[in-house]
Amino acid sequence: MADNVRSVEYYYTVVSDQPGEGAKVLNTMAASGVNLVAYTGFPSSAGKAQLDFVPSDKEAFLAAARAAGIELVGPKVAFLVQGDDRVGAVADVLTKLAGAGINVTAMDATSAGQGRYGAILWVKPDDTHRAAAVLEAS
Repeated sequence: MADNVRSVEYYYTVVSDQPGEGAKVLNTMAASGVNLVAYTGFPSSAGKAQLDFVPSDKEAFLAAARAAGIELVGPKVAFLVQGDDRVGAVADVLTKLAGAGINVTAMDATSAGQGRYGAILWVKPDDTHRAAAVLEAS
């Protein structure tokens, strides 16, 4: 089965790089019934961390963030990849983009169990349309 690639909107916030900051934001979303398709967090600058969210319901996510006073940046575009787990699955995705001269800004990938894998990747905003075409994103 071919990989399913789709363009997704994501939002991010910046928090203190301290224990529990990510949990606090995620618990706020969970308490509001917000489901996330993807989430990643990483250090961004001295003493800060960036949390990226891909909500399944944008309006519910935005309302929950607004009610909690969470400042968001976005929407921005990323690509969500899902498919059958196999040797070289991620290499195949990156090879397509490299062949088109598109640099990947960041990528996270993992086995999803039951023979499946998933990944999320980011490219520069100027490369979004070309990447969508190369990856045949929906």
